[in-house]
Amino acid sequence: MQRTTEWLSVTSSDKKAAPCRVRARRTRLLLTGLATFSAAGLLMPGVASAATRTAQPSVRIVLPPVAVHVVVPPEDVSKAGTKPAPSASQPGAKATATKPTAPQTTTKVVSATPGPGATNVALAERITIQLSAPPAPHAPMPALRPAVAGKWWVNGKTLTFVTADGWSPWATEHVTINSPLATPEKWAFAVAPVPVLRVQQLLAELGYLPLNVDVVKGKALLSEEPRRAALVPAAPRPANFTWRYPSSPLSLKSLWSPDQYTVMTQGAVMAFEGAVGLPTDGVIGPGVWAALTSAVAGRHLDKAPYDYLVVSESLPESLVVWQGGREVYQTPVNTGVPGATTPIGTWPVYARYLTTTMSGTDPDGYHYDVSGIPWVAYFMGGDAVHGYWRSYFGYPQSNGCVELPIGNAQVVWSMDPIGTLVSVV
Repeated sequence: MQRTTEWLSVTSSDKKAAPCRVRARRTRLLLTGLATFSAAGLLMPGVASAATRTAQPSVRIVLPPVAVHVVVPPEDVSKAGTKPAPSASQPGAKATATKPTAPQTTTKVVSATPGPGATNVALAERITIQLSAPPAPHAPMPALRPAVAGKWWVNGKTLTFVTADGWSPWATEHVTINSPLATPEKWAFAVAPVPVLRVQQLLAELGYLPLNVDVVKGKALLSEEPRRAALVPAAPRPANFTWRYPSSPLSLKSLWSPDQYTVMTQGAVMAFEGAVGLPTDGVIGPGVWAALTSAVAGRHLDKAPYDYLVVSESLPESLVVWQGGREVYQTPVNTGVPGATTPIGTWPVYARYLTTTMSGTDPDGYHYDVSGIPWVAYFMGGDAVHGYWRSYFGYPQSNGCVELPIGNAQVVWSMDPIGTLVSVV
């Protein structure tokens, strides 16, 4: 029998004879071996239908490998049981989100000032960062936390940040560098406290120091301070101090030193703390600074005159009260006996009592415990200015305290509030 080769095109009417589900529009099927064809249609190799066997003789055709192209119309795709995925351009297609990646850079931070872990950074100090290469155009500048008003400047490989009003005192400032500016880095530095000079300016403005502070002669610095506490700058302002009372004693004037935390500044801080309800420890911290800026912004001045006590150990011993730059009261006193002498120096009053109990041991070994001691103002350790019952005064008799006649002590107690300086000379 002559060998023949045929190409078959199966249309939609022939789909029942298809040997498998169709998953695409065009599928190539490779058939080998023997195949039996009849008028009834296409049969699998070696299979003949009953109708073919009885109705007519079959024709056996020996075929070489046959390539059969099966063409399926578009409408049959959905009926085949598998729905093709829509393309991105088709309606209803879900776009796949692609996460952008940060641009990579080889630029590194060579140096930074203030550097990691720096402390006591000045309020007006600049940040200077040296890079290994100039930053890319439009690269984000380093981030600062907490945020600070100011501006970044770029000069070649150098970045410089200048604050508008200085850093916040006592703050910990965090610096963050991200790509594409440079290889990511983070560090932090600690800002210094408010300068003592600036605290002195505010205390003088409010009346807690025996000095005036003027921007020019006759023009008080207070007149130029902001009316909002948050805007009161922490950096010292250009100004001059002058003595509020020209007749102030030399012993008081010797205690003043601008930009130095002397006992005069300590006493003024304690007096302010007592006035605003803070613990009277004399420590300049964030709480004191916040209260000072609030008082300056609100113009809450201390109306009381400046008091100062001078105890003289020259016989007969005495105590003089200076108020508003002049001597207003004097009384005889007793200081400590040998072995329990009252020390020479100056200290601020730190505690006061209408009456209290005092106990201790005198140099002779005698233990005492006396209650009801009146008009007490402690100024150094266990030493206080107070009233006591003596037959005479003016000579060393105490265990270190400054003793006054009861009535005189009451007068002095009204003029030695917390923070009042007591000088023993």
